[in-house]
Order: sequence, then structure tokens, then C-alpha cells
Amino acid sequence: MYLLKLVLRNALRRRLRTALTVLGLVIAVVAFGLLQTVVDAWYAGAEGASAARLITRNSISLVFPLPLTYREKLRRMDGVRVVAAANWFGGIYKEPKNFFPQFAVDPAYFDLYPEYRMDDAGKRAFLRERKGAVVGRKLAQDYGFRVGDPVTLKGTIFPGNWEFVVRAIYDGRDARTDTSQFFFHWDYLNETVRKTMPRRADQVGLFVLELSDPQRAAEVSRAVDAMFRNSRAETLTETERAFQMAFVSMTEAIVVAIRVVSFLVIFIILAVMANTMAMTARERLGEYATLKALGFGPGFLALLIYGESLAMALGGGLAGMALTWPVAGAFRDAVGSLFPVFEISPETVALQLACAVAVGAAAALVPAWRATHVGIVEGLRSVG
Repeated sequence: MYLLKLVLRNALRRRLRTALTVLGLVIAVVAFGLLQTVVDAWYAGAEGASAARLITRNSISLVFPLPLTYREKLRRMDGVRVVAAANWFGGIYKEPKNFFPQFAVDPAYFDLYPEYRMDDAGKRAFLRERKGAVVGRKLAQDYGFRVGDPVTLKGTIFPGNWEFVVRAIYDGRDARTDTSQFFFHWDYLNETVRKTMPRRADQVGLFVLELSDPQRAAEVSRAVDAMFRNSRAETLTETERAFQMAFVSMTEAIVVAIRVVSFLVIFIILAVMANTMAMTARERLGEYATLKALGFGPGFLALLIYGESLAMALGGGLAGMALTWPVAGAFRDAVGSLFPVFEISPETVALQLACAVAVGAAAALVPAWRATHVGIVEGLRSVG
């Protein structure tokens, strides 16, 4: 208890210096946590993917569609339990900056995604209405959508003004479920396209397959692609995670850069913290020599220095960890649907704490070594 009191008094002897050092630590820990959360958000889609779902698309590119006739063939395949068609829509809501994911899907699509939870009445209302739409809770909050509201999207891939009515709002099973999406009936899209662009009718962007046994994912994937080999639209079937990771890999350099910057921030604050502790130790060499003369051993001096360094590091680290949540919340509101899932993970919090402790310990290493090895005469002769 006495040692703790001495450590705290030492830390507060140069209050301005201590306050500025702790403030730097707070900013560094917040920045580290925010950058790590951005990286986690980048991988959120892949992390939330189910091992029981496969994605079948055109082997050339997602830009090229698949014939609707593939749906029945896929349903009859051994190991496939449910099949749903889906099309990326890419419409504009009021103005181009209002971006959010929009998909035309089969009704069976929601059977494939139990993590999208909506009440039975809302689901029935959606299924009954040709122009019905289902929106995620986050999307509804961002744009003020309520059940019964009309929504008009201006088509880009499919030209024209498309009218919808919000019939259900879905919630996520947990915080990592994407609730920023907009779903509507694939049949509505196809019927309209058949009238206005007949050559583009009865074509699907991709098929989502649910397996009866996730262990057969590789086997079923090979069988699907073999069935459509040498056809006019060959397929590429992969797990949902692999499908999501393909998008992440396109921006992998950005993700790596963000990771590097996050740890660079910690390295910079380590240099600042080390400089603070070096100045502190240099000013107190005479005190350390006096303590040695009074019979205090090197271990006691090391505890004083390490205790002061760790006290500042933990103070700044804990304050930074606490501030990460409101800062992340403000960032999430600012970016809108750019990051559908933006949650601070327990791993990020643990890394923040570990970095704070590591900075405190590393910053005290050299000053503690110098203090414990200084001679009594040399220390008493020194001027801070």
C-alpha cells in the first residue's frame, strides 16, 4: 500500500507532463481500437457466413447471369435442401449518396438465413404483396423507414422508377448480423423486366444453396459445377465464406495498410512514453542514489519506476478503452451503411489493454536499468 501511494505521488509530481502523456495514450488507444474495428468490419460478412450455405454464380464473373432453369436442377441435386435465387439491384434512393444493398430474392431466401428475424405477420404481409419489401432495422433507422411506407428506387442496372412498400423490418440474431439490407420479390423484378427488356428476363445473378450436411460442401460444389460444365453458362460454386472473402481480397492492400497504421500508432506513443520515463529517471538519479544509500535495493527502485510507468499506461489505456465505444458509435453513424456491421469485439478490447501494458512495461525498461545500476556517488553528484 505504501509503495502504491509512493508510485502515485511520483506520477503526479510533474502534472502537466503526466497529463499530456496520458492524453497521448488515450488518443493512441482510441485510434488503435477504431482502426482494428474497421478491419473487423471489413471481414464481418465472411465471419458471419454459414458453413451450410453455398453460392453458385457464373464462372466468368458476377456481371454475367445464370438461366432461371438452373434453379430446378439445383433443387434436385443430392445434398441440397433449399435453393433461392437472388439478384443485386443497385438502385438509387432519392440521391446517389444514399447507398445501401438491395436484393431481389425468392421467398425461400429467408428460410436460408435464420439470422434475419422478423415477426410472422410481417413475413406474411411481404409474401402476399407483389411490391412488398423487407428492410433491416439499421437501414430503417438510418432512413426513417416504417412498415407501410412507400419507397421508390431509381434503377441503374434495371432502368426506371421502381415502387415498393415496406411490409416487414427484420432484426439480427446478434450484433454481427447485417441489418442494413433491402429485399424485395425476385418475381416482381423478373415480370417487369420481361415486359420492358425481354432478353434479360428469366436470368439470375446467383443462387444460394443450403446443404443438408455442411460436411459435404466440397463434394456438392464439385457436383454442381460438373453438371453445368460445357453449358452456355458454366458455374462457379463456393462456400459463402469464400464468396465473401473474394470481395475482401480485392481491397486486401487497404486492410493491411490499416493494420500497419494501427500498430504504428502504438509504436509512436511508446516512443513518447519512453521519453517521458527517461526524463523522469534522469531528474531523480539523486533520489535513487539516496534510497540506495539508505539500504533500499535495486528491486525497490525498479518497482517504483515500473509502477509509475504502468500506472500512467493503464490510466490512459483504460480511459481510451472507455472512449472507444462512443467514438466508434459516432464513426458508425457518420459512415452509414458503408460498414453494415461495426461492433467492437472482445479481441479488440483485449488488444488495447495488452498494448497499454506493453507500452508501460517497455517504456520503463531502460530508465529502470539505469536507476538500478547507477552508483551512489555518481547519483548524488548528478544534477537532474
